[in-house]
Amino acid sequence: MPKQIILIMTDTQRIDMVSCYKNVGVSTPNIDALAAKGMKFNKAYTTQPVCGPARSALFTGQFPSVNGSYSNCNALGLNVKTIGQRLTDKGIHSGYIGKWHLDGGDYFGLGECAPGWDEKYWYDMRNYLDELTEEERVKSRDPKTMERENIEAEFTFGHRCADRAIDFINTYKDRDFFLVVSFDEPHDPSLAPEPFASMYKNYKFPKSPNVYDTLENKPEHQKVWSGNRRFSNREALDITDAESLGCNSFVDWEIGRVIDFADEALKDHKIIYTSDHGVMYESHSLYAKGPAAYEEITHIPFIISGFEKGESETPVSHIDVSSTIWDFFGFTQPQMMHGDSLLPILNGTEKIEKRDIFIEFGRYETDHDGFGGFQPMRCIYDGKYKLVINLLSDDELYDLENDPYEMENLINKEDLHQIRLELLSRLLDHMNEIRDPFRGYYWENRPWNKDAAAPTWSYTGYTRQREELDYEKQQLDYNTGLVAESLTRRK
Repeated sequence: MPKQIILIMTDTQRIDMVSCYKNVGVSTPNIDALAAKGMKFNKAYTTQPVCGPARSALFTGQFPSVNGSYSNCNALGLNVKTIGQRLTDKGIHSGYIGKWHLDGGDYFGLGECAPGWDEKYWYDMRNYLDELTEEERVKSRDPKTMERENIEAEFTFGHRCADRAIDFINTYKDRDFFLVVSFDEPHDPSLAPEPFASMYKNYKFPKSPNVYDTLENKPEHQKVWSGNRRFSNREALDITDAESLGCNSFVDWEIGRVIDFADEALKDHKIIYTSDHGVMYESHSLYAKGPAAYEEITHIPFIISGFEKGESETPVSHIDVSSTIWDFFGFTQPQMMHGDSLLPILNGTEKIEKRDIFIEFGRYETDHDGFGGFQPMRCIYDGKYKLVINLLSDDELYDLENDPYEMENLINKEDLHQIRLELLSRLLDHMNEIRDPFRGYYWENRPWNKDAAAPTWSYTGYTRQREELDYEKQQLDYNTGLVAESLTRRK
């Protein structure tokens, strides 16, 4: 029996835009059906709430700060291997169809197949635009297109991605394979055919309590991000984005096409579904996404079918995806993958109650100065408490069990001092373990941390040699020229 995994992902699909997570009147029947026959993870998180960095962690198993793509328009490092390249080198046929965003190009990519993936099926957004006339290109990027005309599903990027995915599945149905189907939808311009285009014309998206957060006890950079909108009439605010919600249901339909064909053509396949990150929708008086760890942009939908059915409350992360896929195909995890395999949870052999999740931020994009520029952030979340270190701004601490909307910043609560220190200690250990290039004494020396050690120029004094023995020679020690003894070995 061939081993086959299909990873389906969307772009900017907030968790309450998926009705099996929170039914607010937004329709996603195909994703809901996948959840009903699979494992729905209720505490799943992105590694960074930005398109490129989120994908970089998904497809390398390395955090964005380490793999080089810590910002949009930053390409992966030349010595960083994707899961597709690793699997292809092990004889597993790998295909990537859809938005890539990891080649250092602009939003659309360069239209060139990344190493290790099937060149015949490679199809990023640049390839899509190259199929269109100049007039069609403009139409494909204009959110007002749907006001002027009814577009056909066949015109959209999502439909063409689904078509190619179906062809790939049919071609390789008798072989081991790993296929990624990466939709840009429902990201703007959110084009969709009828009936989806007008599906939410008279709908009002419900406002959560944190829409009324005016950031009085929140970091200064968030106030700059919000600008005058935090002083606006929040009661009168309409946060409905009918075009995005219509496209949200449209991409669910396209996902259904892929799932239905896979169910017919394949015998024992696995499907992973997720989204790269969410969107603020005016929560905390903020818009889009950026340097924050709020639930609206970091807490993502995540479903895996083909194993045990049910729901899991174990905190999990996109960083675990490559490790899980690698384990599924029966290979020993490379040292450079930072995540953990979720197979024990999926197979029902292990139940994990508590687990640390790590979230980063560097900058939004390299090619322009918007979105606050460089905003270094590191976050740890243990399933209850979320500690956010905003290096150039003010820090945050939230108790999500008692404050799920993250309204009260507890960072200066002295009765939580020991909890702060424990979270910070584990966060610093994580940064050291993965070789975070931005690590240093300044993450520990925060205004609220009176127990911080005196800064030293040598910091920990450790040397952490890179270990990628499947593709590189063993590193040599600078002082001796002899084989280096690693200090990065996983615990």
